[in-house]
Amino acid sequence: MQTCTRLAIPAKRMKNKTWSRVAACNLILVLLAQLVLFAGASAQKRPKAKHIPTIAPSAVVTITTEPNAIVWIDEVRRGQTDATGRLELKNVSGKPHTVRVRAMGFRESTTRLIVGKRTLSVKLLRATDPAELLFQQAEDAREKAKDDQAKQKAADLYRETLKLRSAFPAAHLGLARVLLDLNEHKDALNEIEAARRGRPIYAEASAVEGRINREAAFTQEAIKSFRRAIREAGGFQPEAHVGLARVFEEKGQYAEAIAEYRKAIDQLSDSEPVIYQLLGAAYEKQQNYKDAVVAYERYLQLAPNGSLAPALRSIIDQLRRDAAGQEIVP
Repeated sequence: MQTCTRLAIPAKRMKNKTWSRVAACNLILVLLAQLVLFAGASAQKRPKAKHIPTIAPSAVVTITTEPNAIVWIDEVRRGQTDATGRLELKNVSGKPHTVRVRAMGFRESTTRLIVGKRTLSVKLLRATDPAELLFQQAEDAREKAKDDQAKQKAADLYRETLKLRSAFPAAHLGLARVLLDLNEHKDALNEIEAARRGRPIYAEASAVEGRINREAAFTQEAIKSFRRAIREAGGFQPEAHVGLARVFEEKGQYAEAIAEYRKAIDQLSDSEPVIYQLLGAAYEKQQNYKDAVVAYERYLQLAPNGSLAPALRSIIDQLRRDAAGQEIVP
């Protein structure tokens, strides 16, 4: 190329043979320039490759402990062991986790799940503290309660627990949850305050406080509570993210709501399919029918026999038609 560049400047007394070499080199340079221009134009016309989001590495982790034990990972409830004391957890991200296990009649235990470990055996010790045993009964009653009478019975068990041990943050929080379900918002907030007196930094309590404020129509206070919960948890607080999303959705701020739902989904590793239904509904309100279909289909993949599945199947076809209509509008 350097030789052609030098010969591209003709001299007046060049011989015919030299002129031929110059002409040939100039022709090559012109052709190369045209080739470069053609390649550039083709690159502009070629569609850009779509970004395919990567999925964080995850694995199946098996927990073995007492039968019918409740298991939390990073303070997110992930399930209950079967009659043999075994629980298989899917979509557990490849990072260190805190695992908490509770079984009726046993002391609660917290341990660490280290990176790369796929099995974890947790040995529980028998509980002898009357307050702890009564608290477990209250928790079980609250989770199984289907009507107000059953919820009131759970509330009474929590109050009996607190008579035995007044400084019991988890019992105050459990009572606050029951009172929220009973629409006793003022008393529920009082229990949150009592829980925080014993445990000043309590992300779960702040998240429940946000739910209480939202149900009581104290919108700004709810937002403050949810954001405090996220700060206290170092960013990992899916309950608070869902709570924020619902507040934003009620305010008509659908983009902000969608962002919060997606954060909760990422943190829960698809362990709560219902959030995909909430996400889909937010997309519908935004008239983003294509993404609404994607969210609803993901719910159906995770919970094909879920309570919301029949309703979602019935509207997905209509949403597909709506999405197709959006694409052909000039």
